[in-house]
Amino acid sequence: MKDGKFLTIAFESSCDETAVAVLAEGRNVLSNVISTQIEIHKVFGGVVPEIASRHHLENINAVTEQALTEAGVTWEEIDLIGVTKGPGLVGALLVGIATAKAFAMAKKKPLVGVHHIEGHISANYIACKELVPPFTALVISGGHTNLVEVTDYHECCVLGGTRDDAAGEAFDKVARVIGLGYPGGPLIDKLAQEGNPHAVEFKRVYLEKDSLDFSFSGIKTGVLNYINSEKQAGRKIVPADVAASFQQAVLEVIVDKAVSAAARMGEKKLVLAGGVAANSALRRLLKRACAEKEIAFFCPPPVLCTDNAAMIACAAYYAYQAGIRDDFTLDAYPALPL
Repeated sequence: MKDGKFLTIAFESSCDETAVAVLAEGRNVLSNVISTQIEIHKVFGGVVPEIASRHHLENINAVTEQALTEAGVTWEEIDLIGVTKGPGLVGALLVGIATAKAFAMAKKKPLVGVHHIEGHISANYIACKELVPPFTALVISGGHTNLVEVTDYHECCVLGGTRDDAAGEAFDKVARVIGLGYPGGPLIDKLAQEGNPHAVEFKRVYLEKDSLDFSFSGIKTGVLNYINSEKQAGRKIVPADVAASFQQAVLEVIVDKAVSAAARMGEKKLVLAGGVAANSALRRLLKRACAEKEIAFFCPPPVLCTDNAAMIACAAYYAYQAGIRDDFTLDAYPALPL
């Protein structure tokens, strides 16, 4: 402890961000250091697992020291160690887990493994100090698109998920088709601001009546078919219009289902989380839809939307308060279900 405050340090290495953070009392960020590998993987058009693992291994000790220095704390003052246990790339996860276990053993500190998606949801506790469960959460990232009923800090139930591509995957694939490069989500968001969202009416996929599941593979194919047909007809393709129209079609479905889920659960609070939560159009559309339905809308700043260790520290803190502990058999779970 420092000044009577409970301190948590956490490690996040599930994909291509090497991150370490220190939090006080679960919600107050003392440091949040992120070493990104975006430029390294950009030449490959996506994350290469083996390269990601190697760079985590090279970076994690330096990032840890920086996090402690920025927080102004020592290992003796740390009360808890948290770490992402899954889902994610198995090699990348193992670097963070091995580091967390080594420090837990050497420094004699308790250890808590955290589900990556619970971490994303917990980012909202850091950004919105007044937020407490229960609420409905929309978690949207490169590998996940889920609607979740959060009943307590460490208790949740999945209401709906994607049946094929996650929204972030669809954004990345469409970005490649348009020729934008990697990472696709931010590039499409930026380009869409210059385009007409109704220039091309791509199909909105809602699935069965009252379903809270998602499907984005069809619209990805729709974009590809549109581009091919326009090229064959010799017509000019406006990338900004394609990006804006694709994004509008995806986000309309996501927003409609998220608001419907909150209403169905009787919740007056909707929380946005995950890497795609940084999308400016999504934030704008959700905020407007929630205001119309008198639902309180919460979302973290972009730095807490993408992968970071502050959210993992927050989730670890609340798990620890609920009596959850892990021993040194803690392992990586690349396909860990929520």
